[in-house]
Amino acid sequence: MNNFVFHAPTKMYFGKGQIENLPEILKEYGENVLITYGGGSIKKNGIYDKVCELLKDFNISELPGIEPNPRIGTVRNGIEICRENNIDVILAVGGGSTIDCSKAIGAGVFYEGDAWDLVKEPQKIGKVLPIVTVLTIAATGSEMNKTAVISNPETNEKLATKAKKMAPRASILDPEYTYTLPAIQTAAGTADIMSHVIENYFKRESAYLQDQISEGILKTCIKYCKTALQNPTDYEARSNLMWASSLALNGLCGRGKDDEAWSCHPIEHELSAFYDITHGVGLAILTPRWMRYILSEKTVDKFVDYAVNVWGFEKSDDKFDLANKGIDSTERFFTECGIPMNLGKLGIDDSLLEKMSHAVIAHRDLSNAYVPLNEEDVLNILKMCL
Repeated sequence: MNNFVFHAPTKMYFGKGQIENLPEILKEYGENVLITYGGGSIKKNGIYDKVCELLKDFNISELPGIEPNPRIGTVRNGIEICRENNIDVILAVGGGSTIDCSKAIGAGVFYEGDAWDLVKEPQKIGKVLPIVTVLTIAATGSEMNKTAVISNPETNEKLATKAKKMAPRASILDPEYTYTLPAIQTAAGTADIMSHVIENYFKRESAYLQDQISEGILKTCIKYCKTALQNPTDYEARSNLMWASSLALNGLCGRGKDDEAWSCHPIEHELSAFYDITHGVGLAILTPRWMRYILSEKTVDKFVDYAVNVWGFEKSDDKFDLANKGIDSTERFFTECGIPMNLGKLGIDDSLLEKMSHAVIAHRDLSNAYVPLNEEDVLNILKMCL
């Protein structure tokens, strides 16, 4: 296991009724609060009213309508609201998109240039407004990490930026807040969680304990996603998925391994940038195709571990048969969860595949991925997804 530094600064308030801690959490930072949220589901399920009730003694500003793939224009709007109202702290009520947007807003408030600079050049990020979150979907893990992914429709770019100061100061995780999610969001969120783990699991450097944790998170997703789909108010299922989301991308699973580039995420970011699709759906489509593309004598042993330790197959002498069983199980699981498993079902044809493949490599060097990928490799994987 390699040397590493692990720092997870977010204070997590997990469980039923933890929202009651919100006034105490926020008053540490000030009285002027910007509440950010998405399409308005929090007004239908009562979370918005509860937040407003608890924050009656605070000065509230709002930024509604944050997109599923948050756009730089929305970030700019949020920055202006913060400056005009002397905002002390941002309260992100929603999922990863709302939290990511809020992180970028918090960083942009103190930057004199355009906020897109901070996405392309994260080293320019300095002071950041405190971020507090109330999580409403188990998916991205943004509630417990320093990363934000922002889209720029003008340039067809969707890029990740990160800075330690963007990590939320506190996050409230009440599994009951995920009861009203549409089924496709539960499924896509689970695919996102699993992809975060898989990107760290399939690396050249081994770290036994971290891999054991990764396998446990994957098995948790497999066990509880279908339960949540069949019974949306199953607290045990929702709580396990919600905590899996946070653990999958708080840095724990990848520690002690080489800092290799991820593979599926950079490719999916281009799909989302060009077609504005749901991130988790894109990852579910890509992941088994990427797995099949990179399966070889060099990678087969790791796929055997995956098939045996995650999917429960018995070991056999035929490594490739086992490996393919694990890959097939992955694709079948996503299909059974209701995810459309090819790009054609999303209205995506081959017309922009070459352009997207070029953009993947332009934005991220994948020569240091688990299996190095060039532009032709990316194109081949995308063609497998049609």
